[in-house]
Amino acid sequence: MTQKALRLGTRRSKLAMAQSGHVADAVRQLTGREVELVEITTYGDTSREHLAQIGGTGVFVTALRDALLAGEVDFAVHSLKDLPTAQPDDLVVAAMPRREDPRDVLIARDGLTFTELPEGARVGTGSPRRMAQLNAYARNHGMRIETVPIRGNIDTRVGYVRKGELDAVVLAAAGLSRIGRSDEVTDFLSVDTVLPAPGQGALAIECTAANADLAATLAELDDPFTRAAVTAERSLLAALEAGCSAPVGALADLLADGQVVKEMRLRGVVGTTDGSALVQLSTTGPVPTTHDQAMALGRELADEMLAKGAAGLMGERAH
Repeated sequence: MTQKALRLGTRRSKLAMAQSGHVADAVRQLTGREVELVEITTYGDTSREHLAQIGGTGVFVTALRDALLAGEVDFAVHSLKDLPTAQPDDLVVAAMPRREDPRDVLIARDGLTFTELPEGARVGTGSPRRMAQLNAYARNHGMRIETVPIRGNIDTRVGYVRKGELDAVVLAAAGLSRIGRSDEVTDFLSVDTVLPAPGQGALAIECTAANADLAATLAELDDPFTRAAVTAERSLLAALEAGCSAPVGALADLLADGQVVKEMRLRGVVGTTDGSALVQLSTTGPVPTTHDQAMALGRELADEMLAKGAAGLMGERAH
């Protein structure tokens, strides 16, 4: 007897559908079962407010999680950076597949790189994290830019540049890669210039904790290095008591000696959106082999950042 199709809950955006489609293909290969995409509209998709105003936490995932718990879908795919750091007991992130490029990128008029932008260039982004770091870099390198808050999907954001309303926009490299538009990038921003959002470039495949068989199957798509890195990054975010719309950047990467991975380095930054003040620190330790070790790495760096005044730079902290 043919098994019924697995139902994958996804947001409706072109990017969400593309990344869910990649996961659906992998699950089909893994299980031999058909996978159907179930499109779900979230509050974050319909609200016209900027993410910093609506708090960000959970606005893109709550409706998907409600559908999971109601049995309307079997599993869901999220951009990991959209997930709140507190995990509900009745849901489990069964897999975090191998991460895409975590960097931010620039799409600018006339093929310009960030350092080639003209005096007073208008740079669009909906992210306080990006604003803080771009403005800090500009201040420190004698540039004058204006960061402009924007919202919308990739087409909308790139459209601001194509129509001449903005000189450039900043987006995530992973999203453009997943929809086949990396050729439009005019500059890949070094993580030394802009640290990405915690978990940026990674996906979370979530199902109910009660569905242990499905969770075990999906776990075969898990990448342990990705999970260790993003767990450390999200632990930092949680320990700072910051929501996913806070001006916090974090990146954990593996340090190798030749072909042998030796250590994990975690870098974190928090700043004021005008770039006038940043707290930026890093820590290095053994590659975490357990969830608790990865969590401890994030908490350790957060404690150091809080001691340097990070809390005061975030304004009213989002919980």
